Amino acid sequence: MHHLKFRVAFATLAFLISFSLSAHADDRPNIVFIIADDQAWDDSGAYGNPKVRTPNLDKLAGQGMRFDNGFLTIASCSASRSSIITGRYPHNTDAEQLHWPLPGRHLTFVELLKHSGYYTAAAGKWHLGEEVKDRFNTVVEADVSGFQLPSGKDQDKGKFVQRMSGDARSGCDQWIPTLRGRPKDKPFFMWLAALDPHRPYDENIIPEPHKPEDVIVPPYLADIPEVRQDLALYYDEITRLDMFVGLVMKELDAQGVADNTLILYISDNGRPFPRAKITLYDSGIKSPWIVRWPAQVKPGSTTSRLVSAVDIAPTFLELAGAPSSSLFEGKSFAKLLTNPKAKIRDHIFAEKHWHDYDDQCRAVRDERFKYIRNFYNDVPATPSADGVRSPTYRRMLAMRSEGKLTEAQQNFFIAPRPAEELYDCQADPHETVNLANDPKHAATLKRLRRALATWQKETNDRIPRKRTPDEFDRNTGLATPARIRPRPSKAMMQERGIID
Repeated sequence: MHHLKFRVAFATLAFLISFSLSAHADDRPNIVFIIADDQAWDDSGAYGNPKVRTPNLDKLAGQGMRFDNGFLTIASCSASRSSIITGRYPHNTDAEQLHWPLPGRHLTFVELLKHSGYYTAAAGKWHLGEEVKDRFNTVVEADVSGFQLPSGKDQDKGKFVQRMSGDARSGCDQWIPTLRGRPKDKPFFMWLAALDPHRPYDENIIPEPHKPEDVIVPPYLADIPEVRQDLALYYDEITRLDMFVGLVMKELDAQGVADNTLILYISDNGRPFPRAKITLYDSGIKSPWIVRWPAQVKPGSTTSRLVSAVDIAPTFLELAGAPSSSLFEGKSFAKLLTNPKAKIRDHIFAEKHWHDYDDQCRAVRDERFKYIRNFYNDVPATPSADGVRSPTYRRMLAMRSEGKLTEAQQNFFIAPRPAEELYDCQADPHETVNLANDPKHAATLKRLRRALATWQKETNDRIPRKRTPDEFDRNTGLATPARIRPRPSKAMMQERGIID
C-alpha cells in the first residue's frame, strides 16, 4: 500500500506536468543547486567570518540574497540530502540513518523537473544510493576510492590513506564539464555536490594556507594549538570549494545564461568538529543559504525569515512552473526572493538519528528560541567518528581528564545529558546556557514543547524502541564489531530485528 501510494501520486503528477508543459515558455529559470559537505553556516566572509577566504561566496551573496535563518532537517550527510531531494523530514524518507540509501519508491522533485522539460544532472558527491539515480538524466559521481578507514598502526594515530589529487579530492572537478555537456535547448537543473570541507584534511592544498593564529575558535572548543591547526585546515578546504563556486559563476557567464539562472548554495550540515556536525545546535543544523538570481533577486539583499531544507523542493518546482505534490512536507519560499520580510513558517524542526553512534533527539526553533529533546540522554553527544578521530577531540579528551575544560567545552562528554534543553539563540548564539530549568522561561519551554509534540504527531515521528549499536568506539573512533559494510538498508535491519 505504501509503495502504491507513491506510484499513484507520481503517475498523477506526471500527467499534470505533461498536460501543462506546452504552457511553459523557454525562459523558465535554470537552477544550480550547490551543496557543501560539512560547512558551518557562519564560516564565510558573507556571514561575518573575515578570517576564512571566500571571495566567490561573498560575491554570490553580494549579487543575491543571504538567508540568515536557513536550517537543515538533520545534521547528518546522507540523511540531510535525502530529506532535501524528497522534500520530506528524515523519518519519512526511510533513509534517516547515515548511509541508508534512499528507496526508489520515494518521489523527488528532480523527476518532476525532468518530466516538465528540464535537463537534470548531478555531479560530485553522491550519497543517495542507487535507486534514485534515474531521476537525473546524468549522474557523474565523485571518486571516493581514495578514502580508507585507518588500519594497523595508523589506527593509533587516527590517520587515513588518501590517493586522490587535489581537484578530485574536492569532489568538484566534474562540475564544469557537466555544465558544458548539457543540451542547449532546454532549461536545466544541476545538483553540484562537493566533498569539501569534509574530513580528512591535508596540508598545503591551497597556495596560501590559512594560519592557525588567524582562525576563530568557538567557545565550545578549546583554544589550543591543535584545535587552531585543525580549524585552519578546515578553512583551507572551504577556500578550495569557494574556487569551484567561482568557476561555476564564470561558466554561467560564458554560456550567457547567468541572468536567468538561480543558484542556491547551502551545506548538508555543520562543521565536522565536536558539538557541531550531527548535533541539533545551530552549529549543526543552521546552514549557509545564499540565492543568486539576477533576473529576480535584488543584489545585496538579506532575510531573517525561517526556511527549512524541506522547503527547497516546493520552491524549485514553483519557480519552474511545475506541479508540486502533497507528499512534500515543506513550504515554498519563492515569495521571499522578492519580499524578504514575507513570513513562510513560525518554526523549523530537526531530528537526530543514528550517525556512527546511537542517539535520538528532536528540536524545534523559532526566530529566537530553540527547544531540544534528548530521548536517549543516557549516552553523551559524541561527535561523528571522523570528529572523534580528529586532533581536536583527542586533545580535548585528554584535557577533560586533566580538568582543563570549561563547562561549555565538556558538553559532548557528559552522560547523562539533560533530557530537555532550551536556548535563547539571539542572546546566546552558541547555545551554552540551558534555560530549560529557568522559571522565567517556563512559558517558552511549554510552548515549544507543545509545538514539537504536535509536529511529531502530524508527521508520524516515533522514537524507536530498539537501539542501533555503535559502529565505533566513542573515545578512539575505531571500528567496533558492529560495523558492517555495505551498511544494510532500513528494511534489511528491520528484517534482522536490529531496529523496529
